[in-house]
Amino acid sequence: MQINRRVFIKTGGIAMLGMSTLPAFLQRAVAGTAMPNKKKLVVLFQRGAADGLNMVVPFGEQNYYRMRPSIAIPAPTRGGELSAIDLDGFFGVHPSLEPLAKLFHSDQLAIVHAAGSPDTTRSHFDAQDYMESGTPGVKATDDGWLNRTMQSLPEPEATPFRAVALGPNLPRTLLGSAPALALPDVKQFQVLGGGPAAQRVQGGFEAMYAQTVDSALRGTGTETFEAIDMLKKANPSQFQPENGATYPNNRYGQSIQQVAQLLKANIGLEVAFLDTGGWDNHVNEGGVQGQLSNLLRDLGQGLAAFHTDMGDRMEDVVVVTMSEFGRTAHENGNRGTDHGHANCMFLMGGPVKGGKVYGKWPGLAPEHLYEGRDLALTTDFRSVLGEVLQGHLGSKNLNTVFPGFDNSPQKFPQLLKS
Repeated sequence: MQINRRVFIKTGGIAMLGMSTLPAFLQRAVAGTAMPNKKKLVVLFQRGAADGLNMVVPFGEQNYYRMRPSIAIPAPTRGGELSAIDLDGFFGVHPSLEPLAKLFHSDQLAIVHAAGSPDTTRSHFDAQDYMESGTPGVKATDDGWLNRTMQSLPEPEATPFRAVALGPNLPRTLLGSAPALALPDVKQFQVLGGGPAAQRVQGGFEAMYAQTVDSALRGTGTETFEAIDMLKKANPSQFQPENGATYPNNRYGQSIQQVAQLLKANIGLEVAFLDTGGWDNHVNEGGVQGQLSNLLRDLGQGLAAFHTDMGDRMEDVVVVTMSEFGRTAHENGNRGTDHGHANCMFLMGGPVKGGKVYGKWPGLAPEHLYEGRDLALTTDFRSVLGEVLQGHLGSKNLNTVFPGFDNSPQKFPQLLKS
């Protein structure tokens, strides 16, 4: 079942079925005047504070090697397997991110370095809260920036699947008045046979209903059943990876694959959120090999598989990665890194002006480090997101999405194609 307002109207669906027979959410969709928003945004949160300096390596700066004698990634060599992969003569990516290096050089991936939240906290909880709320330093914010984005878009509510988080709980960033759903696993919804939708959903529904914080769906059980029935008829699990895409065999790989499945099912998904953990490497982080290398291998493989799987559909999709803060520039006594400040962000997709590392590089000389220990911040994460939200999704009022922040287009990093 692939329904959108334009197709439904063009094919005479209203005349054929009559408004009274349509599900309530589809009645609202038909009644709306705006056309569906074809642009999609996928947000990936790396929980635990990823080490941006070993993800995107400033191999052109000797201070990097001075501060990381045992975990630094060697400068690019001809072989490349045990060294950074050159991007632009100064920066390179960790060798485990080879799939992303290929996307970078094909102009499908951009990087923003020395980016992140301006708040100086080193608390995981507070930093994640600030980045998901979009109001660094303000704890009183009730909703998240991604939910406020949905509120700011011109498209009226057309489907219960406009905003979806892949996971058991709705994340902080999707809390708010705009409808949003948490889906632990699309495979939980199995067709058992005939009968009403309530009798044809195996498992999953009770959990989905209990976890849904959206007041509209929680308040009307009928519409929740309609949403489940719509998901069942669309059957996103039938969409297998295309073009030879191979996802990591873990929770993260499953989640990003299911984002692709939901997008292919054409049930109105505009915004998807997923996360991955394990990035808090205080001990034995490793360099070319080790804990971080394993995490990066999955990260790169998953993002590249998603890009391959989506094929031409990537022309309408932007994927953004973010983490609550970076790591210390110096390695610690346990061959790991501690809580830092600035980090890096990846942006992938057809609309992205890829093949470039954006942002002002502050340097790693002692006098340039934040508090004498961390990579200094030069790009606020809200400027990165603001450009994507306005230039890609079409958000018209960034003042409501990021209150109190000057997010004028003149301050955008210019990451998107004109």
